[in-house]
Amino acid sequence: MEAFAWLTVVLAGYLPGSMPAGFLAGRLRGVDIRKVGSGNIGATNAFRMLGKGIGTVVLLIDLLKGLLPCLFFAVLVAGFFPDGQAPKTETLQLLIGVSSILGHNYPCWLGFRGGKGIATTAGVVLGLVPVPFGVCLVVWIVFLGVSRYVSVASIAAAVALPVSVAALPGEGVDRFGLLFWIFLLLGAMAIWKHRINIHRLMNGTEHRLWSSREEATN
Repeated sequence: MEAFAWLTVVLAGYLPGSMPAGFLAGRLRGVDIRKVGSGNIGATNAFRMLGKGIGTVVLLIDLLKGLLPCLFFAVLVAGFFPDGQAPKTETLQLLIGVSSILGHNYPCWLGFRGGKGIATTAGVVLGLVPVPFGVCLVVWIVFLGVSRYVSVASIAAAVALPVSVAALPGEGVDRFGLLFWIFLLLGAMAIWKHRINIHRLMNGTEHRLWSSREEATN
């Protein structure tokens, strides 16, 4: 029974997270987004290849895939645990959020090849710790404005995430120890998912946000 309860926790996040919004939006336009631009199913490639409107919708859906499950499903899955054995709501929210990110990054429907998880991670952070979300958002905007590289902005936000959690007022890391270590791992995973972008940045071949479709495809 308890094993089934833990399975529901994982699936409560993974299944919504694995919905490939960018891929589905591309299919509606007759485009396989995995075969154009960067080949990524995330919002940035959708923005470039499918247009600003569709890219914005994909961004919002990817964010909500992280935000909504961790906010609303924790209470539901707690009911699957034996009486008195359910973890704290905050713990369930965190585990569901992590599962959502893994679902986005590794969707079973697409051979476990998904996005980089930045927007979905942002949704999880917004739901669990709004102040670090605000810090990371400011960092992302500043680095995007200065560099004009989405990858640079995303990597900077990934670095800022565990730092901003550790710097929370009050008890800081002692109070949010689990959050700190989980978000440290998520930040590291986000950077690792950008390893190709880092290579292109070093070679001077990375595409800026406002690259044309032709430039992004080359």
